[in-house]
Order: sequence, then structure tokens, then C-alpha cells
Amino acid sequence: MARPPVAVVIGAGDATGGAVARRFAREGYTLCVTRRNLDQLTPLVDAIRAAGGEAHPFGCDARSEEQMVELFQHIERDVGQIEVVIFNIGANVRFSITETTERVYRKVWEMAALAGFLTGREAAKVMLPRNRGTIIFTGATASLRGSSGFAAFASAKFALRALAQSMARELGPEGIHVAHPIIDGAIDTDFIRDTFPERYALKAEDGILNPEHIADQYWQLHCQPRDAWTHELDLRPWMETF
Repeated sequence: MARPPVAVVIGAGDATGGAVARRFAREGYTLCVTRRNLDQLTPLVDAIRAAGGEAHPFGCDARSEEQMVELFQHIERDVGQIEVVIFNIGANVRFSITETTERVYRKVWEMAALAGFLTGREAAKVMLPRNRGTIIFTGATASLRGSSGFAAFASAKFALRALAQSMARELGPEGIHVAHPIIDGAIDTDFIRDTFPERYALKAEDGILNPEHIADQYWQLHCQPRDAWTHELDLRPWMETF
């Protein structure tokens, strides 16, 4: 009996990453979800299993080449064929340029850019022999423009966008859909609630993004026929200025 296809979510946090994992699980995919802290995945995995889905948690540092190689090999060997990979690691920090230390800049780049490269490379390795698959990199407003206080974050997100574009041009002709949705607006997360309360107050007016609705768009990206693939799309609340 053939095993269900596998969707991998790198950075399955409590908001967007978790919502994407639950969305693909509802469609019958086996979910492999990662965070650096394995215990933090317990609520998500329990929710997927309670709804009748299958989920496997992995504690993994996506900045480590050794760990990422082992992760993809383990999933392919012991879980099933990887059909979808979503890279969703957040690295949003805000410092003035004079307060941005080398450590901060390097860490943000490692999380948002280096980890994205390692994820995309390992995904390509397993998908190319089958000439199919979907790779989605989560982008942000900072992927398109730098703002005051976000030099480190914007630099890393620019790099991730360039990676996605290069991979799309290389892998598209091989049957692999590479997409880069840009989340242009605040998302309903604890970070936004605690850091930007005035923005979070707009939730009552649908003024911030619902992670479940973002997940719906990721599913639609995966379902697109290859004669009408979207590489980049913007997702933003109706009241967001751009």
C-alpha cells in the first residue's frame, strides 16, 4: 500500500507555520514539522492527530547543514516521499543600524537566508528525480523594501527572495513549483499582540492577517496547474497601505 505524500514545514510555529501544517494535514498529507525546540511542537502535533491526521515532529536547527541533510534523508527513508516543502522561519528583529551588532546581523541572515538555502537545496535533491514537487518560501514586506530599523531583517529577506527566484528558474523546467508569497502586513501572532498592540487592535476589523487564510493560499499555490504557476503573490489586509 502506497504511503501518503509528505509535506514538510520548516519553522512550524504557533501561527502561520502551524496553520499551514494543519491545512495540508486536512488534505491527507503526512506532516513533518520542525522547530529548534522539539517540545514546542507538541500542541500542533496533538491537534493534527486529534483531527485524524498524521504528523511527525522533529527538533532541528535549520541553520545546520548536517541536521538538514539528515532530516530530509530520514523523512524520505522512514516516512514517505516529500511532495511539498514550506520554509517558514521568522527572523524579524528591529534595531537601529548603530545598535545592530555583528552577532545580530549574522544570526538573522543564518535564520532567514542560510536556512532557506539549506532547505531549498535538500528539497530539490529529493524532488528532482521525480520531476515534481512544490517549494514555498515565506516572504515579508521586508523582502521588497528595507525600512528604518530593519537592516538585518530586510537584508536576509532580500537574499531569500533572490534564492527563490533563482530556484524557480532552475527547477520550474524540471517540474518543481517554487513560490514566494509575500506577507505584507501584520499577522495574528503573539509577537504582534505584544509588540505592536495598536496594530493588533485592528484584528476586529480584519486589519491583520489570519494565519488560517494564509494557509489556504499556500494550499492553492500547491494545487495550481503547471501551465499557470504563480511564483510570487502578495497577501495583505484590505486596509494595508502599499
